[in-house]
Amino acid sequence: MKYKSHKIALNFFTFAVLLFLVQVIVGVVAAIQFLKPDFFVFAFNISRTLHINALVVWLLCGLMGATYYVVPEESECELWSIPLAQFQFWATVVAVLGVVVGYIVMGLFPQSNIMIFGTLLLNEGREYIEAPRWADFLIAISAVLFLINNAMTMFKSKKWTGIQGTLLGGMLFLTLMYLPGMFYSSSMVKDQYWWWWVVHLWVEGAWEVIAGALLAFMLMKLTNAPRQALEKWMYIEVALVLFTGILGIGHHYYWIGTPSYWLWVGGIFSSLEPIPLLVMVWDALRITKDTRVNTNKLGLFLATAHAIFNFLGAGLWGVIHTLPSVNKWTHGTQITTAHGHLAFYGAYVLLIIAMVYISVPSMRGVKDYNMSRGYRSFWWQTVSMVMIVFTITGAGMVQTYMERLLGIDYVAVKNDFNSWFWIWRIIFGVTYLIGVLMFVVDYFKIGKEPVTVNAAAAAISESKA
Repeated sequence: MKYKSHKIALNFFTFAVLLFLVQVIVGVVAAIQFLKPDFFVFAFNISRTLHINALVVWLLCGLMGATYYVVPEESECELWSIPLAQFQFWATVVAVLGVVVGYIVMGLFPQSNIMIFGTLLLNEGREYIEAPRWADFLIAISAVLFLINNAMTMFKSKKWTGIQGTLLGGMLFLTLMYLPGMFYSSSMVKDQYWWWWVVHLWVEGAWEVIAGALLAFMLMKLTNAPRQALEKWMYIEVALVLFTGILGIGHHYYWIGTPSYWLWVGGIFSSLEPIPLLVMVWDALRITKDTRVNTNKLGLFLATAHAIFNFLGAGLWGVIHTLPSVNKWTHGTQITTAHGHLAFYGAYVLLIIAMVYISVPSMRGVKDYNMSRGYRSFWWQTVSMVMIVFTITGAGMVQTYMERLLGIDYVAVKNDFNSWFWIWRIIFGVTYLIGVLMFVVDYFKIGKEPVTVNAAAAAISESKA
């Protein structure tokens, strides 16, 4: 390893990859429970909670791992405090595992979710942020330690770059936007108002800023594109995130009792965020077309796929159902679920996978590795995700027509299209799981297999040069 600090990045990546596997397994279980509610030892509501929370946590750990790799690289020095980073990692692991165990216990024994010190012990019951209050404090402390350690590293290095500054701003935003979820109001409108600050602004604000900085770093390493060109688009992305991401929250606000203009504001602005990321990739490939020498073709392929699917999932699939004239019929249907699946896959899953294939070989001391498994994993995951999205988009269209236009009862509608859409969703969920298993196996094998002939020849030529 170039820096001892990269061991922390590798730890976060490993934990994230294992949580990724757990998340997808539980997702398949939840999909089966749509058809067979008694399929598993605990009910669908617990499976869904585990699926969504594992998604958020593994992506968060992946972003932290990527940041712990990029900051020493950009600062050209070790982390300000490696012991502090190690403590933060283990505190995060303990908090996450404690929450997972709590959800499982609650699934088996619902009465165990008792009230202690004014808060529920195992599950707070607020959708998407069900973590109990004690876990909220641990996660908040982890985010603060993460921010302090990386900020002090940048200040210590006295070497300032745009990527560093954007990462720092994203980390500060990430830390602050988690705090509103720790407040509770007896008024549902007020509670939902602050709840969306976490559910929307944390993910579509803070995370997008960090994603923009990471993509710029990856393209700079992979294509040797000028830093100035990449940082230009990165700044545009940050500006759009702060502008459209904040205003885009309106397509949620309208439905909790706020004025009707929020629906138009949110619907129009929420789809613009991914555009600069797509242009950043195009510009990097354009200006390096004749001079680009890239030995990590898989990394560049995944970084490009991230930008494309971010645009499709967060942008296109977002705008088709958040425009006011459409959203008044589709809000809360399976069309929303389809958007969520494709948006998370494009915006963050592919981003973390790309960072893994770019940084892990370097941290394990290899320049050449077997890329075939990575490509196969990508296609298994991507084709499966696209089919899942088409399947639940179709389900949402049927649901919208039967429920919202014909006025048929929700349960009757669910029973009517279950036998068609959910069978296909299970099938494609299983094929997606196969792709994830390929990725997990490949993650643990990168840099631990014999060096290929091509790698040896490349190393010899490099030493002669």
